[in-house]
Amino acid sequence: MGEAVESHLHVLSACKIFIMMTFLVVSAAVFLCPLAICSPCITSNLPPKPALIGHRGAPMLAPENTLMSFRKSLECGVVAFETDVQLSKDKKPFLMHDCGKNFLLRTTDVKDKFPGRDGSNNFTLQELKTLNAGKWFSRSDPFWTLSSLSEEERREADNQTVPSLSELLVLVKKYNVSLIFDLKNENNSTVFQSSDSFYTTETINKLGISPDKIWWLPPEYRHDVMKMEPGFKQVYNKQKEMLMDGGNFMNMNFSSLSAREISELRKSNVSVNLWVVNERWLFSLLWCSGVSSVTTNACHLFKDMSKPDWHLEPNMYKGIWIATDIVSLLLMIGLFLWQRRRLTGDWSTGIY
Repeated sequence: MGEAVESHLHVLSACKIFIMMTFLVVSAAVFLCPLAICSPCITSNLPPKPALIGHRGAPMLAPENTLMSFRKSLECGVVAFETDVQLSKDKKPFLMHDCGKNFLLRTTDVKDKFPGRDGSNNFTLQELKTLNAGKWFSRSDPFWTLSSLSEEERREADNQTVPSLSELLVLVKKYNVSLIFDLKNENNSTVFQSSDSFYTTETINKLGISPDKIWWLPPEYRHDVMKMEPGFKQVYNKQKEMLMDGGNFMNMNFSSLSAREISELRKSNVSVNLWVVNERWLFSLLWCSGVSSVTTNACHLFKDMSKPDWHLEPNMYKGIWIATDIVSLLLMIGLFLWQRRRLTGDWSTGIY
């Protein structure tokens, strides 16, 4: 009987030691886990705030790719407009994102004005200008932001038309901003003819736009464009191609580059623009990472930010971490002593 009791006590003692060791290991891990946290926003050398590029203007506040949308983006202090250029039947560049089967259907009243017709090659610029490019925005409220607009702004949105590239270039010149764009056609969103780049470049030159304000993005016929207009800034989405051409401007999806890769590119004096960034937390993270600019639908959310969310100086971070650990440790010791005293009291009074 005595041996059984002694064996039971040994097992109980071993369990207590095991529980205590597990508790200490877990506690140490919790206390030390901030050492493993690596964030670009824990820094004393905060990079400059990324410049803002209006993605099709300011599409949360006005119908995308309309003059109202681009004017709204100017209120955010954007440094560049991002848009999509297509050619009409009479070879006039105009602004429209959707192509192929969806051409004009989402953002205009083409079904009502020209039933049975489709494709950019079937419409002259004059015909495109008769389409309403704003009422869809009021009907669908794609970003749930319509309530933030005044009645006057809603009426303005309802009366937007399909802009020509020339009309946008007037804003580019007047407000001294840059322009970055994709070239599209009715068959494919990335493949276009050399004439597309020729007519587009010709339109730009006719307006007397400073060449350095044009950020040329389409990779097809890039070298032909470089010969026609060497002053354009060439923008790349592939680093290998950029290095081969001796370029220094990358434009990529925000998920394509890590903070380390962004830092390395910036150290090599490469401008880095990432798209499409619409949330404050993501903008803050990219700001800390050192990106040059972001393309965004939500320029109004970022324009007044004076610093990234959650940015901390390293000493401040360490101070918060150490203070939290000390308070936690004191609480644990206090609970341990309270529990020990309570159990001692229970044993001394015979309550157990």
